[in-house]
Amino acid sequence: MKRTKVIDVFNCAELIGQQVCVKGWVRTRRGNKQVQFIALNDGSTIKNVQIVVDTEKIDADTLKDITTGSCLCAIGKLIESQGQGQSVEIQCESIEIYGLCPNDYPMQKKGQTFEYMRKHAHMRLRTNTFGAVFRIRHHMAMAIHTYFHEHGFFYFHTPLITASDCEGAGNMFQVTTKNLYDLKKDDQGKIIYDDDFFGQQTSLTVSGQLEGELGATALGAIYTFGPTFRAENSNTPRHLAEFWMIEPEVAFLDQEGLMDLEEDFIKYCVKWALDNCKDDLEFLNKMIDNTLIERLEGVLKETFMRLPYTKGIEILQNAIKNGVKFEFPCNWGDDLASEHERYLVEEHFKKPVIMTDYPSKIKAFYMKQNTDTPQGGSIGYQNTEAPEPTMQGTDVLFPQIGEIIGGSVREENYDKLLSEIERRNIPMKDMWWYLDTRKYGTCPHAGFGLGFERLILFVTGMANIRDVIPFPRTPNNAEF
Repeated sequence: MKRTKVIDVFNCAELIGQQVCVKGWVRTRRGNKQVQFIALNDGSTIKNVQIVVDTEKIDADTLKDITTGSCLCAIGKLIESQGQGQSVEIQCESIEIYGLCPNDYPMQKKGQTFEYMRKHAHMRLRTNTFGAVFRIRHHMAMAIHTYFHEHGFFYFHTPLITASDCEGAGNMFQVTTKNLYDLKKDDQGKIIYDDDFFGQQTSLTVSGQLEGELGATALGAIYTFGPTFRAENSNTPRHLAEFWMIEPEVAFLDQEGLMDLEEDFIKYCVKWALDNCKDDLEFLNKMIDNTLIERLEGVLKETFMRLPYTKGIEILQNAIKNGVKFEFPCNWGDDLASEHERYLVEEHFKKPVIMTDYPSKIKAFYMKQNTDTPQGGSIGYQNTEAPEPTMQGTDVLFPQIGEIIGGSVREENYDKLLSEIERRNIPMKDMWWYLDTRKYGTCPHAGFGLGFERLILFVTGMANIRDVIPFPRTPNNAEF
């Protein structure tokens, strides 16, 4: 008999009164000698379908072995439920067991901590919470592709293996076929790569931005969506060694247009979640964060505050004078910590903030420098003195998260970009091809990077980034 998904059992009214076949994993089994109730879930929805089993019709030996986690097929008549908690149920006529679940099944107990479940990441996927999180993750991926397709962007695939460091931080995973126990070295002790697969030192990418800029100067508007890698020893709830990034790059886009794109894009994704993930969001709102839905709806209602960095520092320093305590300093020129970003968003403005015009020393080499407004940035607050030139950065700060998007206008002038590369001692052998975009038919352009997992953190209300990716890669952890 053809299988019916559990989600269709609840959504297809014409199935009521019909015989259906459902297959999935047992969440719970309870009952007495006369009747047993099995809650079955197949991952298609947060809802479990209740299988009502008359013990006179189903062999007792079959029933006694069914425990949480067992996989089975149940056939029976779908009827409207008289009990509370479900709209329909299945009057069972037959059961076939595909796989029993021994008592050492790690997800049987109730109330496990998320830390415990990370140790069993291969099994935690079957729980209600992680089923909800990863269905929402799928929908966010669909929202991203749909948004950019509808807005004339082209999906552009950038390499995962690269010889250049986009961020200039050097925290990259190396890729090699060399025997690490017998490395060839020159007279200065440096490794010789002429016998390596690519003939040079290569690494896993930290960002597809630089190659994405090449795409934008040919196709007008592109976006990347794929894995990126950072070899940073960061054991925090906001960092992963392997994560996914969305990086649009757009030709002929200025700072105002970039901020409009950032706000419109993220509101589209949030609205998609509210429109398409209602059941999962309601579950997470109840079980994880009871302000989740309210916070998501609040994002759609508010116009994001656009705030120059210099003014942001002024607000934070006034807060300190008024008794607010921060763990990290926030003087002009400091890279803001998450606590500073969240104060601006959650306490001061009480809505998302797009922070602009950062000091050049804390931003990447490719950002365009403000030249017409050296005092405080390009949007207001011109009376606030900035000690050094500022860059046309546009970072979106969100409640609960802090920075969720990092963007900027890119420097399109060849001489200025070359000067910045030389000032930061970035090896020219890695940058010649990137400079060619400024040498041949350069154009104004801008773009941003959105960490996919940080978006999922916000949309699900989860507290740790390791719980919104199926198999987290972090320091000392590469299992599964």
